[in-house]
Amino acid sequence: MVKMPIKLWADPAGRTGFAILTSALVAAVTAPLLFPEGPWVMVAQPLLPPFLSLSHPLGTDMLGRDLFVSLLYGAQASLTVGIGASLGSAFIGVTLGGIAGYRGGLIDDLIMRTTELLQGMPAFVFTIVLVAILSPSLASTTAAIVVVGWAQFARVARGEFVKFRHREFVHAAIVSGLGDLGVAVKQILPNALPPLIVLTSLKFAFSVLTESGVSFLGLGDPDRMSWGYLIGAGHSLLSHAWWISIFPGAALALTAIGVHLLSEALGRALEMEPLQMDR
Repeated sequence: MVKMPIKLWADPAGRTGFAILTSALVAAVTAPLLFPEGPWVMVAQPLLPPFLSLSHPLGTDMLGRDLFVSLLYGAQASLTVGIGASLGSAFIGVTLGGIAGYRGGLIDDLIMRTTELLQGMPAFVFTIVLVAILSPSLASTTAAIVVVGWAQFARVARGEFVKFRHREFVHAAIVSGLGDLGVAVKQILPNALPPLIVLTSLKFAFSVLTESGVSFLGLGDPDRMSWGYLIGAGHSLLSHAWWISIFPGAALALTAIGVHLLSEALGRALEMEPLQMDR
């Protein structure tokens, strides 16, 4: 996978997706530096239209809060949940799926039946129920998405571990005295990474959209600005204050498109890579 970043950067979709996500990350990081007063401060008259003031280029909401500042802070909530939930789901799912694929037997059956149970539930509805039980916050939203989302990683990881479990390089490592953990982590996992990396990027997009949906329904963190909260707050004013919902909706859609482009480029780059340990 050494040449993978070069191949990814050579792909126009990869460059575009990377640029979009980098912009969102920069917005999230710089928001408290550029606007330390936060997004909740009323700075101008309510419902100021966009593009009329250099001080408030995207206008204000129904309470006179700067929409541009709100968008920057909204990126923090979306990226925090997106990164946390995708990595958390990947860690739990790959760990359990790897154990199931490597060990087999009863533990394999138990883990796979659990994944089937979770995947049979409507993911978004289940997430909303868990957030409502845990109380609204970024942490509870992230945890709920992880609980719902690890099963897909487990099934993919289990399939990859089963595929490589009986390959020659694995048998050679076992004969050389490498323990089960070393075989799984050093020999099988590197070969199983390509589909898991792509799945992680897709889970990131799902997590961002889910957080926005939860916030839209009023179950988001009440202390954090969110794109979903802005969309929900402005949807009843679309006829005469369209910018309150349209701009955060566009930011959300653009982020999802960026992740989609990057995941497609990742898939194309990774499928060209030979196996590291089986040459």
